[in-house]
Amino acid sequence: MANFDIAKRNAYSPTPDYTRPLLRLSSEQQQRLLTRLAFLYGKAAATQYLPELERLLKVHDAHKSLEKKAENGHFKPVNRFTQQDIALITYGDILLSESASPLVTLADFLESTSGLRGVFNTLHILPFFPYSSDRGFSITDFKEVDPNLGSWQDIEALGERYRLMFDGVFNHASSQSKAFQEMLNGNPDYQNFATVYRSPDELTPEQRAMIVRPRTSDILTQYQSIDGPIWVWTTFSPDQIDLNFTNPKVLLEVIDTLLLYVRRGADIVRLDAVTYLWEEPGTPCANLTQTHEVIRLFRDVLDIVSPQVALTTETNIPHEENITYFGNGYDEAQMVYNFALPPLVLYTFYQEDTTELSKWVQTLEYPSDAMTFFNILDTHDGIGLLGVKNILSEQQISFIIRCAREHGALVSYRTAEKGVEEPYEINSTWFSALNLDSEYEDLELQIKRMVASRSIALVLRGIPGIYLHGLVGTRNNIETVLKTKVKRDINRAVIHYLDLKQELKNLDSTAAQMITQLSRLLDVRVSNRAFHPNGDQKILQVDPAVFALLRISPDCEQHILTLTNVTPHRCQVKIPLEQLGVSGIYTSLEEAAALGEPLGKPFCTVPQDNYWYDLMGRRGWQIVDGTLSVTLAAYDVAWLIPLIELEQMIE
Repeated sequence: MANFDIAKRNAYSPTPDYTRPLLRLSSEQQQRLLTRLAFLYGKAAATQYLPELERLLKVHDAHKSLEKKAENGHFKPVNRFTQQDIALITYGDILLSESASPLVTLADFLESTSGLRGVFNTLHILPFFPYSSDRGFSITDFKEVDPNLGSWQDIEALGERYRLMFDGVFNHASSQSKAFQEMLNGNPDYQNFATVYRSPDELTPEQRAMIVRPRTSDILTQYQSIDGPIWVWTTFSPDQIDLNFTNPKVLLEVIDTLLLYVRRGADIVRLDAVTYLWEEPGTPCANLTQTHEVIRLFRDVLDIVSPQVALTTETNIPHEENITYFGNGYDEAQMVYNFALPPLVLYTFYQEDTTELSKWVQTLEYPSDAMTFFNILDTHDGIGLLGVKNILSEQQISFIIRCAREHGALVSYRTAEKGVEEPYEINSTWFSALNLDSEYEDLELQIKRMVASRSIALVLRGIPGIYLHGLVGTRNNIETVLKTKVKRDINRAVIHYLDLKQELKNLDSTAAQMITQLSRLLDVRVSNRAFHPNGDQKILQVDPAVFALLRISPDCEQHILTLTNVTPHRCQVKIPLEQLGVSGIYTSLEEAAALGEPLGKPFCTVPQDNYWYDLMGRRGWQIVDGTLSVTLAAYDVAWLIPLIELEQMIE
């Protein structure tokens, strides 16, 4: 099981222990929290609400075991993630069984399926709370497990074996939630829970035109309250009521929930749709400075009481805006969804050309060793398009959409600047987006194409995440979409576990081949430090048909050259050895100095070896006349290591 020591048993007591000394915040910590609150609400309100925030931290800390307190004190953020971190993304009830709860069934699938045991060390279970709509994202109770899925005991049992990512759906709540219903009832404790207008005209046409959001429905929804009709801010749907973060009580309730998730086993908290957290009429109501300040406050809170827990921002927006959620590399999210990657990979395979993808990878920056990207291809929603808005041209994005439509995909739209509608995401499974559902193409070739696409997300710096439907090669589920009228349901089908187990027994089936082929890549990745998220990477321009990336371990002792053929054609790539020793991989201190690097910075050299070994193809390749020549069949993946380094690993 991966790098992460999942020693969570008895980490937190169900009840706080006040017989031990209470948490004492340093003056620096108090001032930092006070400054955050003052930025959001003004100095007077900050002074008023800081004691309540401190109380929440003290209560949380009093739940900790002595072992957990000691663990917190020795934690080093640079060691948070390693190459052994690979996440499986799934709904709690994608797999259904008549003999066990969905969460127990999920655990059995991961533990008993050949090729999967020990490969995934992280589970992102999409919202597992009671809900009223949107497949879990319209939550009625943030602090309970949906009994249709299982129990907190089931979640905690998974936490004994896996790092867990919880969803922090803090942007909105269900219209059926207690808080919203109490607000409608006029309960003063829930006043200003939501953003409310007495008339829809209070939000002017000019203000409406400025709002940027991922939907085309009306921003305001009418509800009947004890005081008459009201119009409530609903970014996503009429059933999803935006929380009013301009109310400090809402913020404190969310922080209380965040800390509860930590006590229940969350190692990573995914901040769902956090882009739209703070509303301010007269602005785009997206990516506001207040939103970033709230995330910084969340980070401060966790750094004080639970530094091992990481924040991940789910912000499906243009790449240059997305990476602002890293902050300065130390003060916001430790991990950001890499939303530009899926459409770029799709474009690469449609065009059979790696040029645009390679150009973009060369621009990727990593502000610190305390943060990284979450490299996904498919998600429960679809394939977002906004990440490449300023990377690919409108014509190139239209090309992606046309090709995806030919594969049976649907397209969802959003309201952009000035009220204009634009494509927001492609709704499709990843298998169907890449492969035509046709009898004229061999399944083996389709599986190779899938694995080749996945290899790109596996070799990039960051933590890879794989959606369960992408793992088993599910095709588009149009039938369900026709019933529900929800486009995203095309990629959310329920799988009957007994049927899946029978399919896996057939080694020629799509699911069996997918898991067999992918598990090989996953196993090699977790076994080699060259794929460490804090290691280096370098694009090699060798052939438009081949994505070539050199990965280097943080200690510079391991180098793996990854080659992915993105075409259905055989090709041969020739790589001069000098290409392996420039642009950040310093062959001398003088070269480092010439490139403007600090004189004391360590440098890496690629070993001078005439033989490289392909960890995937299990064969060697020889360097002839200073050139490494490698032949790749259709959609081949080759991960090559200098043979001398492989021998050192054996010795």
